[in-house]
Parts: sequence; C-alpha cells; structure tokens
Amino acid sequence: MSDAWLLRVGILVAGVLLFAAIWYFGTRPRNTQGRRLDPAAREARLEPTLGAQVEEALAADADGPLDDEAAVQAEMALLDGAVGSTAGAAASELGRRASDDFDKIVTLYIAARAGAVLRGPDIVVAAEKAGLTYGHMNVFHRLVQGHPERGPIFSLANIKKPGSFEMADIQSLETPAIAFFLTLPAPIDALDAWDAMLPTAQRMAELLDGVLLDEQRNALGRQRVAHLRDEMRAYDRQHEAPPITRSPRW
Repeated sequence: MSDAWLLRVGILVAGVLLFAAIWYFGTRPRNTQGRRLDPAAREARLEPTLGAQVEEALAADADGPLDDEAAVQAEMALLDGAVGSTAGAAASELGRRASDDFDKIVTLYIAARAGAVLRGPDIVVAAEKAGLTYGHMNVFHRLVQGHPERGPIFSLANIKKPGSFEMADIQSLETPAIAFFLTLPAPIDALDAWDAMLPTAQRMAELLDGVLLDEQRNALGRQRVAHLRDEMRAYDRQHEAPPITRSPRW
C-alpha cells in the first residue's frame, strides 16, 4: 500500500467528514421565529442537502479501495458540490482557484446558536467587515492583496446546497451554519493562510453571534488551534523548496 494511496484516502476521509457535517447542519430543524407553518408550507420550504452526494461517493467504490485517480476525482466532486454548480457560477472570476490540485483541506464552521439561524443580509455585512470579497461560484473569498489572480487564500460557503450566496435571494436566505475552507497548497504559506483564516472566522462569529466550530463540529478551543497551527507549520516544512546543492570545485 503506497504512501500516495494512503494520502489520497486520507484526503477523501476528510472530505467525507466535511460534507457529513454539511448534511448534519442542512437537515437540522430551522427556527421559525415563533411563526406557525402548516405542514404543506414546511414541506415546500425543505431544501436538498449534500447527504445523497456523500452516500453516492461512498457507494461508488463500495466494492474495492480507491485508487489515486478515483480518490482525487471523488474529493474534487465533493468540494465543488459544496460551492455550487457551474450553471450557477458568478460572472466574476475573483476567487477562482489557480489550480485544482490540492492535498489538504482545513475547515471551520460558524453555527447559529440554539433556536436561531444565520441570515443572509447579516452574513454579507459581516463578510465585508471581515475583508472578504464576493466572487467566483457566488461565495466569499480572501484574496492575496494586489494579486487576486493567484486565487483564494480561503473561501466561505453556505453549508446548505448548493453552497452559494445568491444575492437575488439574500434577503430571505437563512442557514444553520456557514463554512470556511482552506485548500492546500494555497497561494501563500499554509501557516500564513491559517493565520489569516482564523481571525476572520473569529471576527465573523462575533459579528453574527454564532459559535465557531472545528471540522468535527466541536467548539474551537485553544488546544485545537495550537494543533492546527502545528499541522500548518509541518505542511510548510514538507513542501518547502529543497536546498540548492552546488557541485564541489576541484
């Protein structure tokens, strides 16, 4: 069993955990703010989630292990499903990934408090205050200052399918949670990208009166933050350019 195969499977598992969380949040009951809805109205307001996509991705390889190519394709399909479809892509190219090649995903969530929801207009205002740019796939991105063509440092999506924030419907948008995701390699060092994403997520959680969670939907504590910083530091060490060796002079 090669190291490359193990890495791809690990990435796929991380993706499944991410979208299992999307399924979890997307199927939680929504707050009706004291209004009574008849059963037909409640049924009409139910929206599809990514749960079926996750199940299909797992079932597609139920008869055997994933090879490298299948693991990459499954992971890309899951990630793309979280941020919308090409049919609903925004005209803006701001935030388009410079490359579809990545080997690690780091995720944080902001969840609404019990009995509440996150509302579209509040999310837009908080994102703007936190320095995010609305762009590709109709989601928000943190871009490299002065070099937007390098792609997003990290992005912010809605956890409800299709993952986008459609401005035409933003006044009525309600969601139980939003998700920050950082794909590595990023246009800057992994540790710098994490150090940009964490305070942004903390600031938005404060503005939205939400709860900041890690990738396993646990409250994000200091120990987990320190562990993630260590992971980013290790990633940078593993991916730094090898030293230039000079031929000895005889």
